[in-house]
Amino acid sequence: MTNNPVQLVVFLGNPGAQYKYNRHNAGWMLADVLPFSGALNWQKKYKGLYACRDGIHFLKPQTFMNISGESALAAASFYKIKRDAIIVVHDEIELPFGTLSLKFSGGLGGHNGLRSMKACFGSADFWRLRIGIGRPDGRVPGKGGSLEHIRESNVADWVLSDFTAAETEALAPVFTAGAELLVQILSGGPEPLLPEWAKKRCLDTFSPEV
Repeated sequence: MTNNPVQLVVFLGNPGAQYKYNRHNAGWMLADVLPFSGALNWQKKYKGLYACRDGIHFLKPQTFMNISGESALAAASFYKIKRDAIIVVHDEIELPFGTLSLKFSGGLGGHNGLRSMKACFGSADFWRLRIGIGRPDGRVPGKGGSLEHIRESNVADWVLSDFTAAETEALAPVFTAGAELLVQILSGGPEPLLPEWAKKRCLDTFSPEV
């Protein structure tokens, strides 16, 4: 872990109108509710959409999820940003729906965007802000455990499906909480926030359809 301030925020998702409300695009959805989102001047750079505000770099890779690390590496290399000064905002199948989690490094949980990040950077030692979307099987969503019994095709179908109307409504305060958390991370660093945000449920009660 490190005391370096976060200099690059990478929001993972897939480009294209057909993917806009997919579970896999939760990271982009959070970006859209940042308090300063309207002030970000997104430009096509580094194989993605890039913006800068107060010395912080923001990136939405446009390479599709499986090779999103290429975009992140291009931006990080240009600005000489170290891995431990990067935070990746992404959906997480192994967290309960409506849960937010801040962590440094660790496993990839089968997430292809994180796999690409690790492959391109040579390490998984970067920060993550994870947005729980739950599991695609009939068990209690997001309670963890192995994904081995779930076919890869089922996982792909799940993350590339849209949030339901009820889920979208329920997630509004979750995205708001995540956006406020990100603002705190950018102003004071992530480490002081770990005790509270290692895994925090931001919904009182909700059972997504499975």
